[in-house]
Amino acid sequence: MTELPDGWSVRRPALDDSPAILKLVHASDIAAVGYPDYTAEEVREALTEPNTDLARDVWVACDAGGRIVGWTYPGNATGENRDFIEVYVWPGDGAPAMRPLLELMLARVAERKIEFGHGTYEVRAGAVPTEIAYIDLLTEHGFAFLKQHARMQIPLEDVPAVAPEPPAGVTLRTVRADDEGDLRAFHAVIEQAFLDSDHRSASYENWRRQVADDPAPVFDEWFVAEVDGVVAGVLESSYDSDEDSGEGWVKRLAVLGSYRKKGLGEALLRRAFAAYAAKGRDKAGLGVDMANPTRAARLYLAVGMKPLYEANIYQKWI
Repeated sequence: MTELPDGWSVRRPALDDSPAILKLVHASDIAAVGYPDYTAEEVREALTEPNTDLARDVWVACDAGGRIVGWTYPGNATGENRDFIEVYVWPGDGAPAMRPLLELMLARVAERKIEFGHGTYEVRAGAVPTEIAYIDLLTEHGFAFLKQHARMQIPLEDVPAVAPEPPAGVTLRTVRADDEGDLRAFHAVIEQAFLDSDHRSASYENWRRQVADDPAPVFDEWFVAEVDGVVAGVLESSYDSDEDSGEGWVKRLAVLGSYRKKGLGEALLRRAFAAYAAKGRDKAGLGVDMANPTRAARLYLAVGMKPLYEANIYQKWI
């Protein structure tokens, strides 16, 4: 590992480090895109995701005063042959931690490849185009550009708190959080709808475990679209504990292939926007894979969402 400055160190984080980690990521977000774009829930998910072991897979870098100035972790909830890695450093004075953290993570990913039983292993990383130093470092370590994701948003000041009626024959409702069968149907739509995309599959048990670990799930913002009693589309929202953000977040929107182009996706989005507006939020956001074969970005643009920024995705193989 490349040496750190005198007095700096790397260590394993604990869940108690989450507030300091979130502060670090917010500083990185502000430098890259102009505002904080990461939530406390996302920190929790990153630290507790299946196949992420705090004692083996995650590091933080600390400066001479003990302040957390860097963080790296992998993501691979299913154990398949792909890790998505993240490396965050404090803008400016945290830069010396970037190379050591990336080197630690790439060495650990090579071990995870073997532990998960794969002969070849894909590694992906993301960077906003303005993060030139990180992109150069990724390129130096063998990563190549793959595609782009977009962060999209819509203002809600003109959105009524009551959603328009869905298309004829479509029933919209909230998920029945106390009904295991309904939750299984909800998860099944997500898995089936994304079979032709870049979505990483997750077993129901792993998905359910993460839901159960969420300290504040917003089930009243999880919506189901039924057609003739069939759960054909779902929308999963995510809670942002930073109340100042004022943003509702669409974590997943999925419609079964045989029910697409019937207005279900738009109906679910508008129902979510109305729910967010009713709670006093002033905007709604989501992320979209611009290479998604369902061309989801077209739907988001059609309902009035605009891209705030795009992030490059880079790839290498081990």
